Formats: sequence, structure tokens, C-alpha cells
Amino acid sequence: MTREPRDAPQFYLTSPAPCPYLPGRAERKVFTHLIGLRAPALNDTLTQSGFRRSQTIAYRPACEHCRACVSVRVKIEEFVPSRTQRRGMRHNADIAGEARPARATPEQYALFRRYVTARHSDGGMADMSMVDYQMMIEDSHVDTRLIEYRLSPDAQGADADRLIACCLTDRLADGLSMVYSFYEPQFEERSLGTFMILDHMRRARVAGLRNLYLGYWVEGSHKMAYKARFLPQERLGTDGWVRVD
Repeated sequence: MTREPRDAPQFYLTSPAPCPYLPGRAERKVFTHLIGLRAPALNDTLTQSGFRRSQTIAYRPACEHCRACVSVRVKIEEFVPSRTQRRGMRHNADIAGEARPARATPEQYALFRRYVTARHSDGGMADMSMVDYQMMIEDSHVDTRLIEYRLSPDAQGADADRLIACCLTDRLADGLSMVYSFYEPQFEERSLGTFMILDHMRRARVAGLRNLYLGYWVEGSHKMAYKARFLPQERLGTDGWVRVD
């Protein structure tokens, strides 16, 4: 059983592993544990310092010869959606999101499996079981919610009230952090990833929060290119958070 440490957090360094974003490169990570009563405050501090959470681990890249992974947060109060983003919100007006306790369900897992199979079949999550998924969702010592997105119950046919997207989300002192999201691959034309980001900005604004943390933007990685479309944003560099318009 993992116990809460009594002293300052201990940090560890992983061994080199293939980089999932840039071919031919290796990655290393520095990480610590987020457990016990200190976890929420520590998660706030570390997220603001460029860390990400995965279950009870906070990590950030620590690659020896590469600084391509850049933490990104969108400035909520100043963000103005583009014409394309506004059109996407109107197109998805029949979707309702509900913040629920972070509890895994078979319905979520089935959606997760369809998403991973269609989008990341060669990734590290391809073989995750229901138990693995449950750990990803529920193993948290911080303020975590799962946002479920469903088609309106008024929709026609078999899709009425259908679960089509989910996002595991942490609430921080200064913003929301989108930990992991997935969606129904057959609805690719709805741009559900963008829709969830815009919806989280709305939720953060209503809650009076300043930032939406999107994780890492990697220049040159097609997988991460979408994060650059949400402006103004701040990117964490050697001199701290730098505004990008």
C-alpha cells in the first residue's frame, strides 16, 4: 500500500524510451507521486511548472538533447473562437456534457476501445483492459471529474442519448487541466476534440478560472498541431510562461 510521504516529494528519472511524437528520438521523464492530502496543492504547483498527471504520477519530459515538448495553457478570458470553431459549436449544439464523478463504466470503456483502435492502435494504450481503464479514470488523489458528452435525448433514431465523447479533467486553483479525452471515431466530421476544448473553456470561464491546460505542444508533430489553434495562449519556456498571440 502506498503511503503519504512526510517530507518533500521525491523525484525520479526514467530510462530512455522511443519518443511517441518525433521519430528517431528518445524520451526521458522526471516524475513524482501525487498521493495523500498534499496531492491537490502539489498537483497545482507542478502543473504550473509544466508537469502532467497520469493517475497518481506527475511527470514532465527531461530529454537530454531535446526541448520540443512545450507546456501550453489557453488564456480563458481573452480567447475568442475563430469562425471555424464557432461553426463547429453550432454543428454540435445537439451534444450535452455532464460532469460526473471519476468512475469507470463499461459504456465508457467500449467507447475508449473504439477510439484507441481507430486512432492509436500502435500506441501504449492499445492493450488496456477494463481494469487498466478503471485505474486510469479512478486512481486520483486530486479534484478530478469525468465529463461525459451525449447526443441530445431528443435526437432521432438509435443515436438518442448516445455517449460519444469523454474527457478526464482536473480542477486546479487557476484553471482546468484536460488529462485525457477520447471520442466516437465514426463522428470524425464533428471535430469532437476541438468541441471538448471549447466546452472546457466555457466551463472554466463560468467557474471564474483563468487557464485551460492542454498538455504538451510539440512543434513538428502532426498529433499535437491542433493545440496551436487556440489563441491567445502561453507556452512554458526557460524564462517562464510566454504569451503567444
